[in-house]
Amino acid sequence: MSKVRVGVIGVGHLGRIHARLLSSLEGAELAGVVDPVAEAREQVAAELSCAAYADHAPLLGQIDAAIIATPTRFHHAVAVDLLGHGIHTFVEKPITLSVADADDLVAVAAARGLVLQVGHVERFNPALLAAQPHLAEPKYIEATRAGTFTCRSTDIGVVLDLMIHDIDVVLSLVRDEVIGVQALGAAVFGPNEDWAQARVAFAGGCVASLSASRVAAKPQRWMHVAAHDRFATIDFAARTAQLMRPTEAVLAGQIDVNGLAPEEKTHLKDHLFSDYLPLEQLTVVETNALLEEQKQFVAAIQSGASVSVSGLDGRRALDVAERILVAIAAHRWDGDSAGATGPRHEAPEPILRGPHWHQTARRGAVRRRLAG
Repeated sequence: MSKVRVGVIGVGHLGRIHARLLSSLEGAELAGVVDPVAEAREQVAAELSCAAYADHAPLLGQIDAAIIATPTRFHHAVAVDLLGHGIHTFVEKPITLSVADADDLVAVAAARGLVLQVGHVERFNPALLAAQPHLAEPKYIEATRAGTFTCRSTDIGVVLDLMIHDIDVVLSLVRDEVIGVQALGAAVFGPNEDWAQARVAFAGGCVASLSASRVAAKPQRWMHVAAHDRFATIDFAARTAQLMRPTEAVLAGQIDVNGLAPEEKTHLKDHLFSDYLPLEQLTVVETNALLEEQKQFVAAIQSGASVSVSGLDGRRALDVAERILVAIAAHRWDGDSAGATGPRHEAPEPILRGPHWHQTARRGAVRRRLAG
C-alpha cells in the first residue's frame, strides 16, 4: 500500500508536534510544511528534511492529505480549499469559528467522499479509553480544565480553546439532545473570555457542569461521570481512571446510617471504599494520543474506515460552544436590565426603537462577535 502524502499547514506549537510525529508515522510521508513565518517553517523543514512553503498552494497536487494547525480563524478558508482540491483533511479543534462554516466543510467532504477529521485529542486519551466502557447512561458529568496563561490561541476565548475538549467528550458520552445552556465567563487579558463556567442540560435528564480557565494558578484536567450504579473519575493529565461501584446493599438503600449502632458506624467509616463504595483503579494502556489521532486519519484514508471524531462531531461540539458563548454574552452580572453584561462587564447597549423595536444592538453585537 502506497504511503499517504501529508502536508502540515501551520507549524506553531501544535503544528510542529504534528509534523514531528508524522515524519515517523508508518504509512505516511511528510510532504511539506506551511507557515507564513519564514523562521518557523524553515526551522521545522531543516529538522525534518522536508519542503517548506509560505502558503499551501504549492502543495496542491503534491499531497493526498493535510493537517491544519493554523489559528482558528483560518480553518474554514484553508480546509474548504483543500477539500475542494480532493485532499483529505484533518483540522485541529475547533473545526471552525461558526457552525455555518462547519456545515460547509462537512458538506464539501461528503460530496467529494473525503475524510474530514477534527482534532479533539482527548477522545484518544488512554484514561478516557479505559473508563469509556463503564460510562453508559451518565446522569451527571462535572469537568474542570484549567491552565496558566500561555499567550497562545488568543484569537479565541477559553470556551473554544479549552472547554470545547470537554464539550466534545460529554457529547460522545451523552447521545441526546441539548435542551438548555446556562453560562457565564469573564475576560482578563483581551476581548475574549479567559475563564468560563457552563451548565448543559440534556433531554434525557443528564446535566453537565463544565469549568475552564486559562488564567489558573495550576493546571487541571479532570472529569467526574456519575451514573445510577457507578461513579468514574478521569484525570486526563495524569492519565489515570478510577471507578467506584456501590454494593448491591447500598444501591438498594438498605443501609440507613441513622439506624446504625456506634460500632457499625465506625466500621462503615473505616471500610467505606472497600465494603460499601469499592474503588477500582482501571488499567490504562499508555499511548501518544496525538499520534493515535494521526494513525486513525491515515488508516481511514487507506481503508475507508470511519474516524472517531468526524466533521459532524466537530460541528456538534461547536454548536454547543456557540450556545455557551451566547449565554456568556447575555449574562447580567448585576441581575437587572441596567446591569453589566458579557465577558468584559460592559454596560448594556440601547434598544433600537423603530419598526423592528424587538431587535437590540446587543443581539447584533453577539452575532458579530461569534462571526469573528
